[in-house]
Amino acid sequence: MPQHAPVRLTHFLPSLLLLTGGLVAVWQPVLNEFFTSLFNVLPTLLLLLGGAFCIGYGRQRELFLLAAVYLGYFLLDTQADHFRATGRLLAQGPLVFHLCSLLLPLLYGLYGIWRERTHLLQDGLARGAVLVAVFGVAAALARRFPEPMLDWLVAVRWPALEASWLALAQIVYPAFLVAGAALAAQYLRQPRLLHAAMPVGLLGLLLMLPQVFTRPGALNILTSQVMLIIVVAIAQEAYLMAFRDELTGLPGRRALNERLQRLGRQYVIAMADVDHFKAFNDTHGHDVGDQVLKLVASRLRKVGGGGRAYRYGGEEFTLLFPGRDIEACLASLEVVRQAVADYPLQLRDKSSRPTDHEQGRQRRGGGSAKPVSVTISIGVAEASGARRTPEAVIKAADQALYAAKAAGRNCVRTQGMNRRGAVRVAGTKR
Repeated sequence: MPQHAPVRLTHFLPSLLLLTGGLVAVWQPVLNEFFTSLFNVLPTLLLLLGGAFCIGYGRQRELFLLAAVYLGYFLLDTQADHFRATGRLLAQGPLVFHLCSLLLPLLYGLYGIWRERTHLLQDGLARGAVLVAVFGVAAALARRFPEPMLDWLVAVRWPALEASWLALAQIVYPAFLVAGAALAAQYLRQPRLLHAAMPVGLLGLLLMLPQVFTRPGALNILTSQVMLIIVVAIAQEAYLMAFRDELTGLPGRRALNERLQRLGRQYVIAMADVDHFKAFNDTHGHDVGDQVLKLVASRLRKVGGGGRAYRYGGEEFTLLFPGRDIEACLASLEVVRQAVADYPLQLRDKSSRPTDHEQGRQRRGGGSAKPVSVTISIGVAEASGARRTPEAVIKAADQALYAAKAAGRNCVRTQGMNRRGAVRVAGTKR
């Protein structure tokens, strides 16, 4: 199962900044010609580029989110253009506006919580069928019964809640409330950047609709920002998938390779390996192996001395110290090695694990858990005249790691070259 970060306010920050920027642009008395032209084409451009991005990554949910928002924009833009040109609405303008106001949050919320399935083609056809059916039925009813539908949409159902500042029909607000609650629940259940972006995008739609006819450019600007919020969230998640290890949360091998290209002349690389990791998997199963990797990663993440930890692959990790020498890093490496060794990993019998959170809390620390000792071995090397490339330093650190394993594991070993060119291996005290 994918691992996700805990609930964080920073998940919402990029989306809120984009929405705030859109609102600032909307509130400007006059936009210059460049920005006016930009926001006129930006929704279509975002649909094409974002749609291609979604198709390439198999992101059906986000593709149809963009399509639903753009379809609402297209219908409302026709009405807004006529209103700005003539000063009056088309005959069907009020009905189109209120229908879009009701259907947009419902479709947005539906597609937002509709997760992708294994069969992408079938999933895409189902989502497309829903979009066509909803707008097709709405268009047919509007054509056949325009006045009854408009009366039903604008009817005041709750007189006590009627207020002048509520610019939309009353029935629209419950639609936004239901969609917002569903998207918020999804984020709380599975916190991730995209799930945080969706409620912010819904808020953007709610702020946009009352200003479609009252503020020139509001429709184009806020539609662009809502679509941009979705596209940016997709790009952020794609970046995390490529550069961050899903299990441990550490930067992954690709992130390490990128960082190695930007190092100076002086740096230290340490390779850390979990001792007897295969035995953990064979004896306790891969779930326990994952727990071990998470434990080690959580300790390596706290390494001092200006170092940063990366998941190199399997049970192996890399610690990078830019601008440091070995002597400046050994103490920090010894601290994290000891931190791993001193942490007793509690193994619990899954068959007797309580389902109730309170029972589980009361049983923590009891005698039923079996403590397991986890240790790591670390090999360290630094850039020098004989090792001028990161690849050579990593190879030397690997040799030092082998020496640490041969020395009995759970220790730090350094490797370098003396003046005569002979290999010297030095160890830290345990």
